[in-house]
Amino acid sequence: MRAEPLHPIIVAAAQGELPSWARVRPARRSHLASVARLLGQWASELGLPSLDTTRWIAAGWLHDALRDAAPSDLKEEAGDFPGRVRHGPAVAARLETAGIGDEELLEAIRYHSLGRGGMGRLGRFLYTADYLEPGRPFDPAAHAAWRARMPEEHVAVLRWVCARRIAERLERGKPIHRETLEFWNGVVGKA
Repeated sequence: MRAEPLHPIIVAAAQGELPSWARVRPARRSHLASVARLLGQWASELGLPSLDTTRWIAAGWLHDALRDAAPSDLKEEAGDFPGRVRHGPAVAARLETAGIGDEELLEAIRYHSLGRGGMGRLGRFLYTADYLEPGRPFDPAAHAAWRARMPEEHVAVLRWVCARRIAERLERGKPIHRETLEFWNGVVGKA
């Protein structure tokens, strides 16, 4: 259980209030709300303390807070991350600048698109929720079936989500990022 109080940005985000620097179109806001609902539901079902549940919900709201910004505008904050996934590292950088030192939450947001070897529980659940949220237009029946297995079978569901994301990149002839490979190896190593 966390002893220190939550940062005001985290508390506000858990209530659906995004920072002024967020760049979120209405359709994206719906996605954020859906991911936050899933994370809140799973945190509750896992019996997490209320402060942790608040953190999980806030991560759902914040993970794509800069997704609708131009990737070129995020390069300085995102460092070496590829253009399409710069939004997560940029959000984490802005949260750090605002004084948020919650490493698990920052890591979850930073790597929610790629995954990362050794990623904490919040990160693994955010990675899963981001892919399985009900508003996604692809394969809704399969996604609903996998969501129904959460959080009890979270390792099996995470493995499936990670495999699907890798397969989708392979099908499009795209490279697999080093972080994603390390994440996959960690996921299958925990079978």
